[in-house]
Amino acid sequence: MNALEITQKLISYPTITPKECGIFEYIKSLFPTFKTLECGENGVKNLFLYRIFNPPKDHAEKEHAKENVKPLHFCFAGHIDVVPPGNNWQSDPFKPIIKEGFLYGRGAQDMKGGVGAFLSASLNFNPKTPFLLSILLTSDEEGSGIFGTKLMLEKLKEKDLLPHMAIVAEPTCEKILGDSIKIGRRGSINGKLILKGIQGHVAYPQKCQNPIDALASVLPLISGVHLDNGDECFDPSKLVITSLHAGLGANNVTPASVEITFNARHSLKTTKESLKEYLEKVLKNLPHTLELESSSSPFITASHSKLTSVLKENILKTCHTTPLLNTKGGTSDARFFSAYGIEVVEFGVINDRIHAIDERVSLKELELLEKVFLGVLESLSEK
Repeated sequence: MNALEITQKLISYPTITPKECGIFEYIKSLFPTFKTLECGENGVKNLFLYRIFNPPKDHAEKEHAKENVKPLHFCFAGHIDVVPPGNNWQSDPFKPIIKEGFLYGRGAQDMKGGVGAFLSASLNFNPKTPFLLSILLTSDEEGSGIFGTKLMLEKLKEKDLLPHMAIVAEPTCEKILGDSIKIGRRGSINGKLILKGIQGHVAYPQKCQNPIDALASVLPLISGVHLDNGDECFDPSKLVITSLHAGLGANNVTPASVEITFNARHSLKTTKESLKEYLEKVLKNLPHTLELESSSSPFITASHSKLTSVLKENILKTCHTTPLLNTKGGTSDARFFSAYGIEVVEFGVINDRIHAIDERVSLKELELLEKVFLGVLESLSEK
């Protein structure tokens, strides 16, 4: 089966997070020679398929063999869950249709198209040297992700089955297939700041302490501020206010407090500790409480790494374009691989319709992406 046929089948499963809807049984049926591991909690399901091709005689397919006799372990990773489709589609979002060179359906770009491409590439891979190929899939990436890829990697570590390299098939490209590879991601810190005052009647300001006045004095040092200068891989870290709330809704009452929530997308140069130090310095003379929570850490895979180089070579060969290496965008499951020291990058189809009505992927993209992924496998198995 090719990438298009598999993607069509994947789209037909209404796998809104965290529902799996039986899609893993279909995927397992494609790989009868692969071993399987499954885990999950709180309604989330995860699937890991793996096969050792041409195992060395002294390996004997023992998962706990010594490191010096282990073949290279490469993993394709992705999620089969999708966001709710919403209304006003031109067709049923879970009944894929082909129209004017595009495949329409929820998940076509994010990310069943990428999954379909690497499943097809894996089916057509036939190395001549020892090689361990695996596929990791989760039904919870669009949600919290707590019981998804993160949980499966914990299980793999226990079984000494962590991969050496991984490609997460997120939709990374902007205008043409091959124009972008994600070699890392920014971290994300969420915060809540409460500035305290004294509630009172607006006609007696001398008896009140309006926290909004206090906020106004420090707002330029908080809203939109750059926390560092960035570097060749990351844009400057930036603090963005996401909500402000104060008052009782009465025009003659000053508020007792004002609550500000914010998010900081940050590089390796900024941490939760350095952000706290900065904010406490700005707020040192104001009564306040501050809460910070890191939801993901930044990571980077070297631009000259073996995996990045092999992927670039195959994109140039297949798509005739040189990809831009960047770390833009939101968080992804790639961060969980990086936490174990796994060489990981992200590459997939164009992302212009992700989460949108009438999500679609071009048929040509699926064809080329399958070729890129197969080329990566063949290149790694030869080196």
